Amino acid sequence: MLHFASNLDPSIQLAFTSQAEGNFALHVNDDPRLVAENRAKLEDLIGVRRFCLNFMNQVHSADVQEVKPVERTSWLEPAAPTCDGLLDPTGTQVLAVMVADCLPVLFVGRNSHSGKTLSAATHAGRRGLLDGILTNTVKALESHGAEQIEAVIGPSICGRCYEVPEQMAQESEELRSGIRTTTRWGSAGLDLPASAEVELRGLGVAVRQSGVCTLEDESYYSYRRSSDAGRLAGLIWPAAQGARHTASN
Repeated sequence: MLHFASNLDPSIQLAFTSQAEGNFALHVNDDPRLVAENRAKLEDLIGVRRFCLNFMNQVHSADVQEVKPVERTSWLEPAAPTCDGLLDPTGTQVLAVMVADCLPVLFVGRNSHSGKTLSAATHAGRRGLLDGILTNTVKALESHGAEQIEAVIGPSICGRCYEVPEQMAQESEELRSGIRTTTRWGSAGLDLPASAEVELRGLGVAVRQSGVCTLEDESYYSYRRSSDAGRLAGLIWPAAQGARHTASN
């Protein structure tokens, strides 16, 4: 598991799981009991209470919602919110995003005057990226008082591996200059991580990249490698909830 500490608030932890931690998605034909066990083990690993992970029902939208804390005894009820960005204006909740090639982007916002910390977790696939999910997340953080924002882009498919049809590459380039690339096979491709970084830096966000390609590194889930792939999780949480975490950045 890749682990980072926030530069704006060192108490905020950010991490990205690998296949070693298992699949966390309930929608990929996995046994729900095994998924629940994986989520429980993950909570123990990062030292947080049971059923505190806040997931999303991700639909490749540009919709960002504020997290609404709920009391759970099951992962099935209540249903996760349908959105692709989840924001916590208090920085106290555990936010999670699931991917298997798309970009998992974790945000920390800080207001130096009030000492307030905010957090967000965003799912940015091709469609969501083109439609502005990252800009929407940044604007939502700013609307809640964030003056400084940092983001970590987790393991995702790289520009050398994300092959797309020629027409899709052309249409994407028209919407976002510089996103088009050439894959290692010489075909048309898109570089989502690089495009996301350019967008975020243009918004004044400090950006870190994991540098991991999910297709090239078989220790991560990749939908392009297998349509039956599970989902890795990007997590952001306050260390005050628990000091146990094992990983490196």
